[in-house]
Amino acid sequence: MANPEVPEGIDLGRPSIARAYDAVLGGKDNYDVDQQVADRLRETMPQIGELAWYNRAILGRGVRYLTGEAGIRQFLDLGAGLPTMENTHQVAQSVDPHARVVYVDIDPIVLAHGRALLATNGLTNVETADLRDSEAVLGSPRVRKLIDFTEPVAVMLVGMLHHLHDDEDPKGIVDAYMSAVPSGSYLFLTHFCDSGPEARELEKTFLTFLGTGRFRTHDEVAALFAGLEMVDPGLVYLPQWRPDRIVRDKLTIAERLMIGAIARKP
Repeated sequence: MANPEVPEGIDLGRPSIARAYDAVLGGKDNYDVDQQVADRLRETMPQIGELAWYNRAILGRGVRYLTGEAGIRQFLDLGAGLPTMENTHQVAQSVDPHARVVYVDIDPIVLAHGRALLATNGLTNVETADLRDSEAVLGSPRVRKLIDFTEPVAVMLVGMLHHLHDDEDPKGIVDAYMSAVPSGSYLFLTHFCDSGPEARELEKTFLTFLGTGRFRTHDEVAALFAGLEMVDPGLVYLPQWRPDRIVRDKLTIAERLMIGAIARKP
């Protein structure tokens, strides 16, 4: 059901990535146009909701690793989307209450939710910006208020870069952010994977009804980490990255639709 409250700046004639994911996850912060995309995705891949939750689950495991084992205290979450379970600041601050998090997203509805965070959490901030404009993001006063770029930072692009077309230079965007952070920083990235015919069919649905959703090969995604040192177990299907439960040897189609990794800047 469409949300009756429409924050300023939202075009109800066009779906958004953040709201379409919210619809897939069964959330309430979306509109009819986003539900239509979610319905089309479910027609192509009935397990699409499972895929979205796998991505949220690895976010929790990855942030716990970065905060607990890697000792990171600053997180720049690019294309963060709408709050669901285990948001970055909740996970990081459960390990270290002093961890600082800045969310960046282009959708105004994310900022609307962010205001609630800002009211109760001085170590969390939200910036409405296009992550493709790295200069604007990195120079933002809201970002600079919490992120000290002389200290290690976790740059997060969780479930985001597959929404950039090849001509938008996703590798250049990764390099721009990683160039801005010092040695000892990390890149945390998950991405749709061209793992077979089912993935390619789902890619067609994404591109047709959302306009984005590029399913890249393992080698194409690995190239985004060039120059960085992969953390074990490397670039793998999401359920295989440092699992906190038993993972079956034979993964389902949904489990093979995304891959992810964390890598350190030497």
